[in-house]
Amino acid sequence: MPPKIRGMTANSTPSKRFTLMLSGEDVFDMDADKAGTSSPPSGLPHERFLLGESLPIAPILLLGQSKQALEPSEIIACLQPVHLHATRDHLILMSQSQIDLSSEQSAHLLKVALPYIEEDFQNAVLFQGQHDWFIPAGPFSSLATHSIDQAHGRNIDWWMPRDAQTAGLAKRWRKLQNEIQMLWHIDSSNQEREQRGLPSINSLWISGIGKLEDVRVPEVLKQSNRIYGEHPLLVGLARYLNIPHQNSVDLTQADNGFAWVIDPVSLWESLSKALAEKRLLEVEIIDFPKGKIRRRCLTAKDLYKKSWLFWKKSEPLTWKEIA
Repeated sequence: MPPKIRGMTANSTPSKRFTLMLSGEDVFDMDADKAGTSSPPSGLPHERFLLGESLPIAPILLLGQSKQALEPSEIIACLQPVHLHATRDHLILMSQSQIDLSSEQSAHLLKVALPYIEEDFQNAVLFQGQHDWFIPAGPFSSLATHSIDQAHGRNIDWWMPRDAQTAGLAKRWRKLQNEIQMLWHIDSSNQEREQRGLPSINSLWISGIGKLEDVRVPEVLKQSNRIYGEHPLLVGLARYLNIPHQNSVDLTQADNGFAWVIDPVSLWESLSKALAEKRLLEVEIIDFPKGKIRRRCLTAKDLYKKSWLFWKKSEPLTWKEIA
């Protein structure tokens, strides 16, 4: 049977513990949706866990991609060039990993759209990355948005920005978005992409609007000695907390480490071996069944299935049984 869920306290992190966080999925209120009263969930469960309910994703992403100093009270928006795939009756947002956008193409597309962006935002772009552009949110500060991580692969009708406090902001954003779509539609870079069989960059996505002073980092991350994982949010959080960061997990420096990795299955073999050999005393797994946070601590004795056949050697639990 799986390990017990144990109570945790802010200061209970022992030496030789490693924390592994898994990605969480949306939880929809289908009954409310059928009644026409539902709205998209605000952020993915792991986004809320890492950043707090205000979800200030943009300033943390900016910290992770630049050395730029940020005022804690400055509200930042993230703009991302994307491809919207047309189906028979709706548009689907593709993830950025699917569009193969080069730094040169990104810079060119921003140059084309820049006068329109800075006029409507009433601010200058702060930083341009390959996939992400950052700008003070200005008049769009209260717009309710969703990250590409949450909205990709889905009908965008439900995930488009919405008015949260000020009426008309979503309509204003949509007007700017349409203007940029028309500019990019006739741009030579998109014609070149289509000739190469690549999806056109045909729209601009806005998300992550927030400020650093609204970041609410969980204690388990604050107390970590090292943060592991490739997601850009982790890079920004590591800089925000002044904690060393690595893309890949190094179990020789695993004591009190925190990881969020693309393939937890491959990591589990190394973690379970470290537990069995007492190089780690505990592995904490944080996941989000039905959108709710669940925290479990595994020790060496939790690695094997329980059996009343005491003379028979216990079999190790598989990752599927644990997760």
